[in-house]
Amino acid sequence: MKINIKRIDKTLPLPKYETAGSVGFDLICRESAEIAPHTIVLIPANVIVETPPGYMLMVCSRSSTPRKFGLMVPQGVGIVDNDYCGEEDELQSQVYNFTDSVVKVERGSRIAQAIFVRVDTAEWNEVEEMSAASRGGFGSTDR
Repeated sequence: MKINIKRIDKTLPLPKYETAGSVGFDLICRESAEIAPHTIVLIPANVIVETPPGYMLMVCSRSSTPRKFGLMVPQGVGIVDNDYCGEEDELQSQVYNFTDSVVKVERGSRIAQAIFVRVDTAEWNEVEEMSAASRGGFGSTDR
């Protein structure tokens, strides 16, 4: 799949898949940041990505980021729509510092990764009653 991508700072490398089996490519921090304890910040990832129709781009924390940095993605994952690709639409990593200390992230650090995911748009068929029997509601398998 060929993807149009623009780097903001051309002195930093393009994102890359680190191994042949990697499904996510690492995003690189364009600017150093200091994140105060228990706060959320956006860290620019240096690229604008033109996600193709029929796909979304999912931005996630790298598995080592909580352990190495004390940061996590506050909303779980970031969903990037395929029309988020204009000149001011740089990808950003939203992070939450869950520690009691300031966390420093250096320019060039890899704290997030992104994955292309196929998606479809639903066409709603509203009904008065569902055809399947109820499983018992939210949390019903924990009984």
